Amino acid sequence: MLLTVLALTLVALALAMPTIAREATAWRKRRAQRTKPRERRILPDPGRERRAEQRARELLRSCVNEEEWAMYRDLGFIRVRGASEGYAYLIYPHKPVVAYIPETGRLLNEYCVEFPEMSDAITGSRLPESDDVLAKWMALTGDERRLIRTANMHLPGRQVEPGRVRRDLWRLAQWERERSSARS
Repeated sequence: MLLTVLALTLVALALAMPTIAREATAWRKRRAQRTKPRERRILPDPGRERRAEQRARELLRSCVNEEEWAMYRDLGFIRVRGASEGYAYLIYPHKPVVAYIPETGRLLNEYCVEFPEMSDAITGSRLPESDDVLAKWMALTGDERRLIRTANMHLPGRQVEPGRVRRDLWRLAQWERERSSARS
């Protein structure tokens, strides 16, 4: 009888072994998670983008002439005259470069160019606004033909609303009148 009980106990133990092993493993994992040091969550720096934009504005100011800087500071965009006097460009942050005819205000094209922030390419962040304007200004004033040739060209209104551009051209004309009367 004792031999039968012992045999049944061994069979029951053999059948229960996979369940016991599974539970022991789960218990060890739970225990390891409780005793494991908590990972530090890195919180984003709320002032990082503001400081980057401030540095970008300082750099832009040091590169463009006084009139272009004042235009950007006051209006939020820069006008660059084309290689020939028949046209000009408006440079907006994170928008296409808009070509137009200064005498008539007729919009010609939008030139989509992008200068991504390469150091944060994994996170997909963009350049600060002033850096984006500076990159476009440098490309346009440095090698206008190449920029225009390599940019994605679209008709006006694809990304920048024509009404906005017309308002900005009106604001620019007002701004120039005020500056010229202040100098006189």
